[in-house]
Amino acid sequence: MNYLSQQRRDALCAEYVLGTLRGGARVRFQQLILQHPAIRTSVELWEQHINALGAQLNPIAPDPIVWEKVKQRLAFDGTKPINDQHITNNVVNLPAKSNAWWKGVSLLASAAAVVLAVLFVQLQNAPLPQIQQFTVMQNEAQESLWLIEITQQTIETRATQKVTQRAQNDYELWMVPENGQAPISLGLLPQKGLASIVKHAQFDQINIAALAVSLEPRGGSPNGAPTEVLYVAELAIL
Repeated sequence: MNYLSQQRRDALCAEYVLGTLRGGARVRFQQLILQHPAIRTSVELWEQHINALGAQLNPIAPDPIVWEKVKQRLAFDGTKPINDQHITNNVVNLPAKSNAWWKGVSLLASAAAVVLAVLFVQLQNAPLPQIQQFTVMQNEAQESLWLIEITQQTIETRATQKVTQRAQNDYELWMVPENGQAPISLGLLPQKGLASIVKHAQFDQINIAALAVSLEPRGGSPNGAPTEVLYVAELAIL
């Protein structure tokens, strides 16, 4: 299996970050992360992408009654646990010090579970921008340079640390039509950080063979055509 192909790598990285890649497959992929910088960079991009979705959510504290039920269920308040009739007499009691420590750890774990539950509900209900297509623009060494996500109205771009900083030039993004028409400029890419580009009116009206990045003078192409094409990548449809 070619783990370094862009399509396969992005699929595995997404599964790894989301936690759906499990068992032996996850262990093998962790070894690949250590062995291949391109895979490691792609994982970092996916982590940033998923974390960015979570950052858009407003924190909501759980109802106080939820916490009270958690404490009663686990006997954090010193009372007898609920539904403990099934507990047998051969349970070993831990020393008082260890028991207190274990209760503290359990308290934190339970709190984390409540937070995750609230976050899950928020993710289901939050109006997040719908990503329709995406690609990862790479160089010849298969190092990820830009994560490019296509939403209904914008093109969201994120530069990695592998992007070469150029004070006298700009990087310009182009769409390449399948029908052989000349490339159409989509806008300038950031050399670091994030940038949101308004989607071109023709983006959803034509079949796109690929996206391309060119090196241009400051401000973009002077004649409406790519000056020096550096990188090309196909779009993946979600």
